[in-house]
Order: sequence, then C-alpha cells, then structure tokens
Amino acid sequence: MEDKPLRVLACGDVEGRINALFNRVNAIQKKSGQFDLLLCVGEFFGTSEAEAEWEAYKSGAKKAPIHTYILGAASQETVKYFPNSDGCELAESITYLGRRGIFTGASGLQIAYVSGREAQHEPALSHCFTSKDITALVAPLLSNSKFRGVDILLTSQWPRGVWQYGNSPETDTKFCGVSSIADLTDKLKPRYHFAGLEAVHYERLPYRNHVVLQENAQHVSRFIALATVNNPAKKKYLYAFNIVPMKNMDPAELVKQPQDVTENPYRKPMKDGKKEKPPPSMTGEEPVSQFFFDLGQKKPQHQPRESIHLQSFRSIRWSNGSNWTILLPYPTGPCWFCLASPEVEKHLVISIGTHCYMALAKGGLTPDHVLLLPIGHYQSVVDLASEVVEEMEKYKSAVKKFCKSRAQRCIMFERNYRSQHLQLQVVPVPMEKCSTEDIKEAFMTQAEEQQMELMEIPAHTDLKQIAPPGTPYFYVELDTGEKLFYRIKKNFPLQFGREVLASEALLNIPMRADWRECKCTKEEEEDQAKQMRSDFEPFDFAHED
Repeated sequence: MEDKPLRVLACGDVEGRINALFNRVNAIQKKSGQFDLLLCVGEFFGTSEAEAEWEAYKSGAKKAPIHTYILGAASQETVKYFPNSDGCELAESITYLGRRGIFTGASGLQIAYVSGREAQHEPALSHCFTSKDITALVAPLLSNSKFRGVDILLTSQWPRGVWQYGNSPETDTKFCGVSSIADLTDKLKPRYHFAGLEAVHYERLPYRNHVVLQENAQHVSRFIALATVNNPAKKKYLYAFNIVPMKNMDPAELVKQPQDVTENPYRKPMKDGKKEKPPPSMTGEEPVSQFFFDLGQKKPQHQPRESIHLQSFRSIRWSNGSNWTILLPYPTGPCWFCLASPEVEKHLVISIGTHCYMALAKGGLTPDHVLLLPIGHYQSVVDLASEVVEEMEKYKSAVKKFCKSRAQRCIMFERNYRSQHLQLQVVPVPMEKCSTEDIKEAFMTQAEEQQMELMEIPAHTDLKQIAPPGTPYFYVELDTGEKLFYRIKKNFPLQFGREVLASEALLNIPMRADWRECKCTKEEEEDQAKQMRSDFEPFDFAHED
C-alpha cells in the first residue's frame, strides 16, 4: 500500500522577489490546499534594492507561508546572504540546503542538491562547485548496492545536452548547461530534476534510465527548468506536483513507462572508447548524406568519401522493382521512424528518396493514408535542413498529383507534441464526400469545441516564422494550399487530426479515429503496402531516379 503523496512546489530564480513569490504561493494554497514544501533553484537573492524585503523575513516581521528550501549563491554578489556553506536556517521556515548534499525528509523523500555554478578554475570562487563536490555527493550513494536513484535533484545550472532525443527548449543550447551536472544526473537517476538560471520554462519529455531489453526496467526521469519569479514574459516559474517517496512505492508502479518516454539524453553510444557526437539535428550541423548503391547495372548514385567510416553506418535492403542496398548512419537512439533503426517496420515503406521516405500509416484512416518522413532524425518540419525541406516538398507535390488522379482531396497534418520524429500525415479524402471548405470548417469547429484557437496562416508562410524549433504545434495543409495552425499550450488531444477527418461530417468513420483500433495483421499490411507501391509508382520521382 503506497503512502499518501507529498504535495510539492518547485520554483525558479526568485532574484529577491520574495514577497511576490510568497503572495503567489498563498494564492495557490488558498485555492488548492496546503503544500508540504517549496523547493527553490537558481538565484534566490537579488540586488541590494531587494535587501529590505529579505530583512522582514530575517527579523521575523514576516514569515514564509510554507517550509522553503533554497540553493546557495549563483553569483559573487549574493554570497553575503549565506553565512555557512554547509547549510543553515536563514529565517523561520526558510532553509539554505548547503553547497551540495542529500536531504532526507521525515517521509523518506530523498532530495539531492548542488548549489551555484561549475567552477572554471581553481581555487573555486565561493558561489561555485567543483568536481570534488560532485564526487563527494555521488560516491556514498553509488557504494550502496541497493541504490536505485533519488526522488528529486535540485541544481541551479542545467545538465548539458538534456534536450537530446527530446523536445527542444526555447533558448540557445550552444551555451546552455554543463557536462558535470549531466554526469551527476545520469548517476543519480532523479525522478524529478529542477534547474534555473536560463530564464525560461522547459519541461522535457520524460526519459528512461535503462536500455530496453538489456537492463531491468527502471523509473523514468523528468527534467523541468523554471523561469524567474514575476518575469515580464509570464513564463512559468512555479511547478506543482505530487510525489510518493521512492522507498515507499510499489516497485511495479515505480517503473511504469509513460507513452511519451524517450531515450536517456546523457547516454550516447560508445565507439572505440569515445563518445559519439550528438545527432545532427541537435547540434545544428548539416546531416551526413545518405549513400545509395544499385545492385543492378546502374552506377552508384553517390560515392562515399574515404573519410567516412563505414562501420558507423548500417546497411538495409529494400526492393521496388530494382534491388537497392542503402547505407544509412546508425540512429542515435531507438526510434520507430528513423529509417536505419531496427524498430522501423520496413514492410510499410512505399518509396525512399535521398533525404525523405514515404510509408503506409499503421492503422490508417483509409487504405491510402500515408506518412512522409525524413530519413534522419528530425523532430518537426521547422527543424529540417534545407535539402530535406526541398525533397519533402517534392514528395508532397507527387502525393497531391496522385490524389488528384483519383478524384481525392489531399489533406496533410503534423502534430509536433509528444512525438520524437516528424510524421507528416497525408490523408486522401474523396471529392464527392465533401468540399475543401467543409474540411476547413470541420477543423475550425472541433478546435473551437476543445477551446483551441486554430488560426489560418498565409499559404506561402514558412512555419519557421511562427514556430521556432522546440515550439509544440498542430498544423494542417488543405488541398487548396490553405494552412491552419495551433500553438499547443497543454493537454492537446493526440488524435485530434484523425478525429476531425473521421467525423460524420467528412469521412464518416468515427470508429477509426484512434489508430490503435485499426490494427491489421502484418500480412494485411504487406498486401496494402504492395498495392500502394504499385498505385503510386507512376508519380514516384524516387523510383525514376
């Protein structure tokens, strides 16, 4: 039997706005009931102008409305507020945890913490931590054979590369985070990890702490970065959650994996004892070209340069009239849609280009419902490199011609939310079923019913202009070229696009709105894919090449 969950609030940089923070906490508790504790990351104290505000709490004239635990100074200017680097009570109900360590509450909740910034040189400044601090924190925990991880990790700085394999933050990642915090996080396996200092809110998709089929299942980790209190952009700076301490949880419940779980961002594949580079889409570099070899009489389409190590590629075979062997870079982590990944169901593939491919949709709305996907790992349309965009447009044009030849409207949509790899869904709708205006109205009406503002954007507008990389969004392109866009805030219905098209007003197949209800046997899928390949062949520019 699990214990009653603890109710916890986490906060980003307060920067001396203590009254504003506690007023907000009071309002939340008045509405939602009492929380057990408040955890603050980043810089708690601010400039000298905010000193008077702090003095009221220090003198006892004011009292924190909740047990508050804070990290130490993240700049030399605020060191003066912390009399003891080992941690101490600074005012009634406001406790400084210390430079680094483990705090275990009466409930058994285990909180690991590291204050300040990574030291750039020795001797370290008083607002910085060193590698010795990290070792002193980690070593005792890892020496215990029963150690499974900590409940919560608090750091002021971000872990370097936390965004890999996941959704992207709205900040410049070139200078964001440090590797020492990434290594610490990988070792401590926190269920929740909070950080500040970057002035943005970023909630990464949960990631797993084990290798599937190679290690025993472990709990997932969630990284949440929080913005600054009362920031003018109104970015989220408070995060509320319930947690049962790990030691009190049922093991089977603890290791449950959510649907949107990703690979561990800190575990890169090892080769020759060296860490692999992160995937191209994570570094901003142009992706490596793919190399195609025809096993018939034709000459190779591309010759691999000698500088490319073939060991870093895997070969797959695919047949579409001719036999092809395709050399592709190994995917950086398990992905159902990277073409070189073992997880890809290659019997669904319809066509392969140089940078993109087409596949039959699993559990499709109709027998000719297909997906357009990049061969390499890209999360969304707005992340694509220029040559990938160019070929994606060629595929879109080919599919539109294919649909037109069959008296169908070609409706495309993308959901960049709780997804790792771009999937542009293409659903043909028979012209006699409805007009384009009917389809547009159906999307608008259902969005309105779900309190979502689906807006129309100009036909030639580049999505990158309104959705920077990392922005969650839903996007529809109608056969007239009209585009509908919704910037996802929270709780977006994952099957929204299918639900609209399957509705009585359009395809009138509401029972097929959820792809999981439309599964076929592998033999049936193979037959459908074979038929689709044959039908699409006259329009397939990749086949002509």
